[in-house]
Amino acid sequence: MRSTALLMVLAGCAALGVAWWSEYTLGHVPCGLCLWERWPYRVLAGLGLLGLVLPRDAARGALWLCMPVLLVAAFLGGLHVGVEQGWWSSPLPECRAPTFHGGSFAQRLASMPRSPAKPCDAATYLVPGVPLSMAAMGGIYALALIPVVRRGLRIRAKFRGRGRKTIQG
Repeated sequence: MRSTALLMVLAGCAALGVAWWSEYTLGHVPCGLCLWERWPYRVLAGLGLLGLVLPRDAARGALWLCMPVLLVAAFLGGLHVGVEQGWWSSPLPECRAPTFHGGSFAQRLASMPRSPAKPCDAATYLVPGVPLSMAAMGGIYALALIPVVRRGLRIRAKFRGRGRKTIQG
């Protein structure tokens, strides 16, 4: 079970590392949904750390909580892919283009954001030639981690069940 907890720490840090690498090294500007998609991986790494330091039963509970966190990560990835594909609009107001109503040119300039924001419907492709946006890859990554957590929890339950049989028998 501790190895699964360590894997969740590494998986969360890896997802965040790829996001930060694409932002600071490749120069990709994250949109509002991209920034929201990072939160489940922060929580995942934190739950993994708890799984490493807590006693066995509490660590098991922390690992169980990884599954809904990963479902949220997958949901956010799917939501973002839907926005990128034009299936629905983004629920975040920062993903919409600013609208300017009347006023002088100076007032319009003053109301513009200080740094340019990337619209949420503009997909970022990390691997050239691969038609999966970073949002899609994040959702697939989260879904792929769910069976890993389930397997880690099941292995522990199998060992626990064997121990009880030998003690009683």
